[in-house]
This record gives sequence, structure tokens and C-alpha cells, in this order.
Amino acid sequence: MKNYVKQETKQIVSVANAADKEVLLAVQIAVEENLCDFILVGDQTEIASIAESIELDIAAPELVIRHETIQAEIARVAVLAVHHNEAQILMKGNMSTNVILKAVLHKEYGLRKGKVLSHVALFNIPNQERLLFLTDAAMNIAPDLQEKVEITNNAVRVAHGIGLEQPKVAALAPVEVVNQSMQSTLDAAVLTQMNNRGQIKGCLIDGPLAFDNAVSLDAAKHKGINSEVAGSADILMVPTIEAGNALYKSFIHFAEAEVASIISGASAPIILTSRSDSAESKIHSLSLALLSSKTF
Repeated sequence: MKNYVKQETKQIVSVANAADKEVLLAVQIAVEENLCDFILVGDQTEIASIAESIELDIAAPELVIRHETIQAEIARVAVLAVHHNEAQILMKGNMSTNVILKAVLHKEYGLRKGKVLSHVALFNIPNQERLLFLTDAAMNIAPDLQEKVEITNNAVRVAHGIGLEQPKVAALAPVEVVNQSMQSTLDAAVLTQMNNRGQIKGCLIDGPLAFDNAVSLDAAKHKGINSEVAGSADILMVPTIEAGNALYKSFIHFAEAEVASIISGASAPIILTSRSDSAESKIHSLSLALLSSKTF
């Protein structure tokens, strides 16, 4: 994705607490590859010390440091930079997710746009010919139908950003037939009908689809499913966080997939990678955010 980012207009990323080695290593890679510029919010002394240890020049024109030491104030300043359009993307650094989300959701200076913020992950799975989106594996625990509509729209927005004009969305359930005892199958069927009637735009939705017939043409054919989405889904929309989390971790640990993830549904992409993630992992998510930001 980095090569595609270089073709885009250069953007600015606001980092909430940049005093972290892996964060600054990611910043260093991004600057060296001319991906974007940064506003680094945090303790200037700590940032400078870590930057010196990795030979990152904090005096570079691509970097601006805003000194703050209190976590809540760091989050506020980082979010304000995006709110005032000084930056186009928000990135969590060495900070608790709860702290930064509190600032993101602030009524006066926050970034909330839609009704639902949702996690959108993009996987490069070694044995697959296409990239695969997964949502929502981290934010919404048991979304109802309207929340699933918002989650779908959030993922479609990101897919448009990487060039998928009409992404195929599989509304996942344990089975591929409507079962009144399984709410996930009922919701999936309604989402499909809403898409057919133009209530959800910019994508093709089919469901309920079980995981196998969402991603495998052979499985779809075996089940006799005639669908443009079955077997070739671009986006897997899961019914609950448990299903999403299990798939997310299975892709990484069993399939050794590369992953990029952002939060969609705000007025700008939000990068909420784990503090334990490597610099390379943070770069993947940064690249996804940079590509998709034009659709926010």
C-alpha cells in the first residue's frame, strides 16, 4: 500500500503521545519514504531522547512537536489538530485507548461524525489472491441492525478509499439460510434487502452467508448459492465481536496474514494500533489511513 500512498497528496498525521520507540520508528519510516508529515504531541524531552536513540531528526521539516505531559491533555491537543484541519489523521501513540476515545467523542472538539465508530481491518493473507476486509473485530460488542448498517457503511467507505468502487459485503452468520432462532441470519437478510432497495449504497451485500461460502467459490457452488458476493467477498461483516475477534486472530496466527486496521465512522481515520505492535505493523495501518482519508 505504501507505493499507492506516495501517489496521493501529502497529509499530516497527529500522534497522541509520540514518546514511544515503535511509534517513532514508524514515524521515521514514513518520513524516509515521504509518506506524510507529523504533529507529535507529548513530552518533548522524552520524544527527543527516544528520537536520538533511533537517529530520528526531530528538527526535520516534516515533524512538529507540541509539548504536553498529561495524558488527557495530550489526547485533547492531538484531537484538536484534526478538528481544526491542521492534520487529516489521528494516530494513537503510547496511550490508553479509553483516553484517546474520550477526546475523540468530546462534544465540543471531538471527531464524531456518524452514529457508530467501528473497527475496520484489512488483511493480506498469503494463500489468497485478494485483500480481505473484516469488521467489526474490536469496537462494537453485539450490534443491532441499525448499528450493522453503520458498521457496513464505515467499512465500505474505507474500501472505496483503496479503490474498490463496489465492494462485495458478506453478512456473516453460522449458516447461509434464514433461521428465526438466529438473529444474525435475520439481520443479514434485512441488510441484503436494504442494499437491493438502495438503502445501503456503494456496495453489494449478500447474507446470511457462512464463512466458507463467503470466501470460497467451491463451497458456495457446493451449497448451490448463486450470488455475486458468495465466494468472492471483499468485506466480511461479522455479527458479534466474538466472531470478529476470533477471525482476526486466526488470520494472523494461523494464516500469518499482514494486517492494517483503522477506526471508521469519525470525521477522519483513527489509527488505534496496540502499544505492543511493531513499527512495521503501525506503518501498514498508517498507509491504510492515508489511502482512505479522502473518503472521510
